[in-house]
Amino acid sequence: MEAIKISLDDYVLFGGGANGESYDHKHDPSVMLKLYFPGKIQQPLDEISLARKVYNMGIPTPEPGDYVVTEDGRYGIRFRRILGKKSYSRATADEPEKVQQFATEFAQMCKQLHATHVDTTQFENVKDRYYRLLQENPFFTLQEKKKLERFIADTPDEDTAVHGDLQYSNAIFVGERRYFIDLGDFCWGNHIFDVAMVYLCCCLSDENFIQKTFHMPKSLAIRFWEHFAPAYFGEGISLKEINATILPFAGLKTLIIERDTKRPMPEIREALKSIL
Repeated sequence: MEAIKISLDDYVLFGGGANGESYDHKHDPSVMLKLYFPGKIQQPLDEISLARKVYNMGIPTPEPGDYVVTEDGRYGIRFRRILGKKSYSRATADEPEKVQQFATEFAQMCKQLHATHVDTTQFENVKDRYYRLLQENPFFTLQEKKKLERFIADTPDEDTAVHGDLQYSNAIFVGERRYFIDLGDFCWGNHIFDVAMVYLCCCLSDENFIQKTFHMPKSLAIRFWEHFAPAYFGEGISLKEINATILPFAGLKTLIIERDTKRPMPEIREALKSIL
């Protein structure tokens, strides 16, 4: 894929992160630029290629943008914002009285996603991703790693879509249109690996993280999960049973968190005690 040359004179910086910076177009508020730091060429190319594959499958996600390069040799992605959109976390924070409605809508989106069959030759298996994270993790002992590896291996396979970062901030809506966003970790496999992220964000994360990231008190996040769970799994299974099933999979998310924070996370590892 050949990158389109653009000029940064048309953009203004508005934010940054671990991998690069974000820019607004000076004259068109619907245009946004995600520009990676110097030397990162393959990362935006991989991201946009993956986004196009997901979009072409019919999964509700914004249309992928353009692969671009600036005059100084930095690569990135230019895409159009969905103006007026709101995430399900922000909507819940703004209108907590509608928590059941928003949690139910999000659950229905997730059920549809997890019913979507995937060409498994085109995407990574979620298990392989966890095996790699486990191998790279310096904080678990060899014995602990073997137990976690066996738990992952024993989880039944499914040939269906996995978002990879299923936070309720990564689903947006405007009017009757609904989309998943931030599908850079999209893969395939058992839906429980995905739903575990929802549980982690609502129930296992601490008050400060939930307030800072999702703009709501933890008590409201827990209520979101309490409405999400029966809407996703059905009324025939108790919340206690759902939580017990989900808990160790949520604990596995510590492999992602420890990779990013570069330190052990005992508060998340506690969810793995039934395995370790």
